[in-house]
Amino acid sequence: MITRFAPSPTGPLHLGHAYSAMLAHDMARAAGEQFLLRLEDLDRERCKPEWEMLIETDLTWLGLNWPRPVRRQSEHPGDYTAALERLIALDLIYPCRCNRADIRAALSAPQEGVPLGPDGVIYPGTCRARPLTERAPGDALRLNMAKAAALAEDLQFTETGPIHPGPHHVSPAHLTQGIGDVVLARRSTGAIAYHLAVVVDDALQGISDVIRGADLFEATAIHLLLQRLLDLPSPRYHHHQLIRDGAGKRLAKRDDARALRLYREAGKTPADIRAMVNLPSAS
Repeated sequence: MITRFAPSPTGPLHLGHAYSAMLAHDMARAAGEQFLLRLEDLDRERCKPEWEMLIETDLTWLGLNWPRPVRRQSEHPGDYTAALERLIALDLIYPCRCNRADIRAALSAPQEGVPLGPDGVIYPGTCRARPLTERAPGDALRLNMAKAAALAEDLQFTETGPIHPGPHHVSPAHLTQGIGDVVLARRSTGAIAYHLAVVVDDALQGISDVIRGADLFEATAIHLLLQRLLDLPSPRYHHHQLIRDGAGKRLAKRDDARALRLYREAGKTPADIRAMVNLPSAS
């Protein structure tokens, strides 16, 4: 079993990050195998060296260890470009000039009535007929989901987490109607988007088990599809509960009151953090 924790260095780690990292670390070590740290730093405007340093400090304080050097996405652009070029060769990618306001206007629906998928509002396909030769500066690149789904029959995975355990089948109808044409390269910077980068990274690092929060469960269908299209192996998936505040709201990086750094400075111990997120003591 090879697991990983893959934060973006855009802010301090909080209790939810601690739970995910410790769970992935515990599961790998219980199997006598390896836990990896990966830094998802493709968003160069928001990712900062000081947050990266704090991540490693926090995780070391928690008692986690991993091989060095860590994989930083910003150091491997060619890996993601090669994957994108392969999808382009399959005629699955098109340029999109739409911004969020354009998409809502095209849907002609009030905000509470728009269809939502793993990435938010499901794209209505306004630019789908544009050829890649028309790509202009500032265009995003989207996956033509209908074409892609037709090339990837019988997508399925077994979820090992506690919330949605068991086998799951991903139908073409769900891909096209429940997810839609996802962005694989961003509008503003042209940077490769999360969905493509994560499947490339997991394959290159030999990740056997993806341990992550339940908020990413719906994105698994996208990742399975991209793995199939790119002839990459599919790991096992374990989506865990989210750590929430007293009002039941999931924690975010802007919720600095739950930052691990503050607990450490207040004299809490790694054992205290484990107790707070209901994880057993480290063996």
